[in-house]
Amino acid sequence: MLHFMGLELNTKYRGYIRDAAFDPRRWLAPGQLSIHPVPCNCQVNSEVVTEDINVKVGQLCDKGHRWMCSKTISDCVEAIIGAYYVEGGLRAAMAVLKWLGINVEVEEELIGQFLSASVQTYLPKNDVIEKVEAKLGYVFLMKGLLLEALTHPSLQESAEGYSYERLEFLGDAVLDILLTRHLFSSHKDTDEGELTDLRSASVNNENFAQLAVKHKLYQFLQHSSGKLPENITEYVDSLENSSTDKLNLLSDAALRGPKVLGDVVESIAGAILIDRKLDLEVVWGIFKPLLSPIVTPEKLELPPFRELLEWCNKSGYFLGIKCTDGIKRTDGDKIEATLDVQLKETLLVRQGCGKSKKDAKAHAASMLLKDLEEEGLIVPKNASNTQQFQDHRNIFDAMDIQLSTPTRGKRSAGSKIAASLDKPVDWPVRMSKGGPRAGLYEFCKKLQWPAPNFDCAKVEQRPTPQGQGFTFASTIKLHIPNSDVISLTGDCFADKKSAMDSAALLMLYELQQRGRLQVQEIRLP
Repeated sequence: MLHFMGLELNTKYRGYIRDAAFDPRRWLAPGQLSIHPVPCNCQVNSEVVTEDINVKVGQLCDKGHRWMCSKTISDCVEAIIGAYYVEGGLRAAMAVLKWLGINVEVEEELIGQFLSASVQTYLPKNDVIEKVEAKLGYVFLMKGLLLEALTHPSLQESAEGYSYERLEFLGDAVLDILLTRHLFSSHKDTDEGELTDLRSASVNNENFAQLAVKHKLYQFLQHSSGKLPENITEYVDSLENSSTDKLNLLSDAALRGPKVLGDVVESIAGAILIDRKLDLEVVWGIFKPLLSPIVTPEKLELPPFRELLEWCNKSGYFLGIKCTDGIKRTDGDKIEATLDVQLKETLLVRQGCGKSKKDAKAHAASMLLKDLEEEGLIVPKNASNTQQFQDHRNIFDAMDIQLSTPTRGKRSAGSKIAASLDKPVDWPVRMSKGGPRAGLYEFCKKLQWPAPNFDCAKVEQRPTPQGQGFTFASTIKLHIPNSDVISLTGDCFADKKSAMDSAALLMLYELQQRGRLQVQEIRLP
């Protein structure tokens, strides 16, 4: 929908959307001709969108046409809405939404109708309402809203005829926008990727479930479910017993809070919003102390699997993943995930179980991260600043040393690598730019070898039409697990990427001589 709204926006204001950096070489004074022409091949009269890979998105042709990614248009619409919300609040954002064609105008009489339709029979449970109000530090004008926010759907099916589900739907969006605004305004130097991670860590059912336990809001839940108290008690006890064991807290899927606990927190937020006639500031004033401490970039902890994956990508290792369904356990069928990381001399392997693939991989990843910490490859999060600095200095040395005898969850990599190399494999390599590097990278990924390292250096000056230039030579190093380190230097080229391709191709042929693969050159016309 935002894309089509953006198309209308783009029709009127397309000149204001910048999706590429300014190129000073293309700037022309009136009457001048460009010495860097870009002939028009945009086919703007065609109804078919081009799929030509040679067409560059965001680059103007000589006739002023440009291709624009549809996501760019949607992002632009979202950014405009966000800018109005930051500067003018909710009403300004609603005004720009209306200008864009979305009718979101709030009518005051609708709020009054909702309030008058809320639950009125709250007197028999007045003591419950007063205790919850004391915990929140807020007295409801319409008491029935709070009672509705505390009522589980199991009572709706039996006698009461209402539940917290509609208020929970509203409160979910309210807490999302309030925490998003707080993170955006509090961390002005944080990029959008980390802001998204901060929001994900703050706005989730598990975080809200722990809030309900911390402030004992679960004690006032109105329900008629026989199994619900048992699940809540088990979760509360597990939190108390696991508070000192972070590894178990992260990995044990049974510790995931019952959804009802997070729902009741969201429904209370929705009830307060309606009770105060959509005043977001009142809701934030009540919930900010309840949500504290709110996660910061310094305290942000990524999910275990995400953290492990990012470490592997940054450190040049590949992560092996295998999931098996239907594992029989005493507490029911589980999914088993096996994760392994091939280091220089050792293969680390961990297995985890869970009700879903996500839980199983998180379980295994948390144990693998612990193994990597023990080997000195990851800095512990609770280390002092001095210790972290020293560990960062030593981390690359630690990657090159022989690891100790494999412990539980670790085994020698020899059997796995040997099984992969019974005979040379035919390996296609594109001879176009970037092809040798991609081919070598994929080969290492297939065998789970550590990724190759490139080191480019200036070799000599050379004459160019613009003056003196340099040639580059690239040295490549590849560590074969349980074997040796191969170091080769490619030919000299005018640019670094071509020099790296030369070194990668040389390495591929070296592996061919060693019987690891058979290079098949692919030359495109």
